[in-house]
Amino acid sequence: QVQLVESGGGLVQTGGSLRLSCAGSGRTFSDYAMGWFRQAPEKEREFVAAIIWNGGSTNYADSAKGRFTISRDNAKNTVYLQMSSLSPEDTAVYYCAADRSPRRALSSRYERNYISWGQGTQVTVSS
Repeated sequence: QVQLVESGGGLVQTGGSLRLSCAGSGRTFSDYAMGWFRQAPEKEREFVAAIIWNGGSTNYADSAKGRFTISRDNAKNTVYLQMSSLSPEDTAVYYCAADRSPRRALSSRYERNYISWGQGTQVTVSS
């Protein structure tokens, strides 16, 4: 399995931006789709964005479309989530995850398709 470590979270004001990073190690990072999920207090974890193994296709939750951008740099074994126009509703712990199967043509928004998870990074948006 791949080991994942998120970073880049923090406290930001409404309307601000953050870029989250997720560094992978272990199995061949570049062969697997990657996803970002988030969990707000007292809520279930939800899908945010995903990107296929070669970066050729992305997938976003409606709440992320137009504000968030997922990207990856396979040479650095890293996936990113650029977040802008943040609001207090975006406050959550953000997790990255690696797909369980290599080289899928499409990325998934379902947790069951992801086998490795990072420890999460806290994003807090103040009003």
